[in-house]
Amino acid sequence: MCGQESSDILMKAMKDELERSKTLEISSLDKPYFIEYTVEDVRAFSVAANLGGIVSQNSNHHRVPRTRIRVGDYTFDNANYVFSDFGSSSSELPLDDNYAVLRRSFWLATDRAFKSGVEAITRKRAALKNITQSESLPDFWKAASVQKILPVRHANVAADAWTARVRSLSAVFSSYPEVLSSGVNFDSSDASFYLTNSEGSALRSPDSLCTIQIRASGQAPDGMSVRDAAIMPALDEKSLPSEAELRKIAEQVGQRIKALSAAPAGESYSGPVLFEGIAGPQILAEVLAPHLALTRRPVAEPGRPAPFLPSEFEGRIDARVLPEFMDLVDDPTQKVWNGTQLLGFYEFDYEGVVPAPLTLVEKGRLKNFLLTRQPVKGYQASNGRARVPGAFGANAAAITNLFVRSSESVSKDDLRARFLKMIQDRNKPYGIIVRRMDFPTTAAQSELRRMFMASAQSGGGARPVSAPLHVYRVYPDGKEELIRGLSLRGLSVRTFRDIIAVSNDSVAFHYLNTLAPMSMGGTGYVAPTSVVGPSLLFEDLELERTQEEMPRLPVVPPPPLTANR
Repeated sequence: MCGQESSDILMKAMKDELERSKTLEISSLDKPYFIEYTVEDVRAFSVAANLGGIVSQNSNHHRVPRTRIRVGDYTFDNANYVFSDFGSSSSELPLDDNYAVLRRSFWLATDRAFKSGVEAITRKRAALKNITQSESLPDFWKAASVQKILPVRHANVAADAWTARVRSLSAVFSSYPEVLSSGVNFDSSDASFYLTNSEGSALRSPDSLCTIQIRASGQAPDGMSVRDAAIMPALDEKSLPSEAELRKIAEQVGQRIKALSAAPAGESYSGPVLFEGIAGPQILAEVLAPHLALTRRPVAEPGRPAPFLPSEFEGRIDARVLPEFMDLVDDPTQKVWNGTQLLGFYEFDYEGVVPAPLTLVEKGRLKNFLLTRQPVKGYQASNGRARVPGAFGANAAAITNLFVRSSESVSKDDLRARFLKMIQDRNKPYGIIVRRMDFPTTAAQSELRRMFMASAQSGGGARPVSAPLHVYRVYPDGKEELIRGLSLRGLSVRTFRDIIAVSNDSVAFHYLNTLAPMSMGGTGYVAPTSVVGPSLLFEDLELERTQEEMPRLPVVPPPPLTANR
């Protein structure tokens, strides 16, 4: 390990400049007590195609540094304040392993962060003189130092092979005239994460990721837009589906667009709803999981409240949040489940804290939260769940590998039978099965804005829920009918207490968590995540017909998809 570290010029420059920065002290100014450098050294490749033609291809190498300096002490510093973030980001580092140039870059970043920290703590003191705090908490938790230099190897992505594969996959949609817009994207990020801090931690680990996205959209006769997608993230190329499997998936997306375009529009509904297959872990990941992280309201300027969305579970420890037969366990130490690679595995988090399995919900009752080194009421230390940089001088927590467990589950057939019986008992003409949610969303930005506005008008401030993509009417005799154009109404974290039953077969749902509601890549940082969970049966949920202005159908006939050359 020592040999690997000494031959790494970037790590050496970080550590040496850190040692020099520890001596920073200017008379009459607050002295730094914590300094941290992190770097993402990324070699990225991406290619996108549409109907058999490449539309973009990029390959680049960049280093993204981040410098954090806390002045004051663990009890009171420049963080947890609305202006804490200024000066923490740095310009990209040089790509050459030039020791002197790298040292100079870290020196300049340290200077900026130090000056910003001094200014922030001064303004924070002034702000506190004009407001009353409801509780007194320290500003930073201590953590044990960790030294772990893991081997990193920069594998060359098979760029030519993936370019040909993406081109071929995108051509699949030429056979589907119902598809008006489509695309296939491949993204590869071969990265190394570096961290050094003044507490003695020195860390380096591989941080690679590959994703292939297959998307398509069409239009129903009434003008309603329909869409479908398959998004497959993995930690390396070898873990992605084979070319034959990807072609089959692309064909399925095209077939679903054809079916959705011809399907009838759904009507407003209230009654039993079954989230079957992958829709079960999807709805848990989207609606419940964000509230399992506990954050802290920052100090704000008088009369200028900071944007802050607290967890709906805050203050509800030991309250029932799920049925008594359900548990939730977050476990970043697991690499594989049932032969499937899990995305949320890591040996230390974004702050260098070593994680352990964590029971969040036990017998339906909330027992713990996902925590970073940002102090929150009722706790004493981080549990290693910092996944990405956050706001107000802190990092953000999120789930890793979330396992949903049940002491009372039934077979898939028995769950469906119970669902059908509920329909009959309530004299409903049909029930609703959801087999896939649009999470993370593949919707256009215009639709995202509409959903946020609708959420604000209906309740104000609640997170909107993505649309169900694969929705079926199920009649009492078991007959199914695909429908379109429905959205969930009033679904919140409190709804999950009313789960009636779950299946005994679980599905792994993998996604890239940006920690931004419904985003498919809206931030520069992502946290690879897996949720393993069952199908979920609810006795009474509401769906409503999507209210949107229908665009007109094309008035100009399309050219032939297979033109003569």
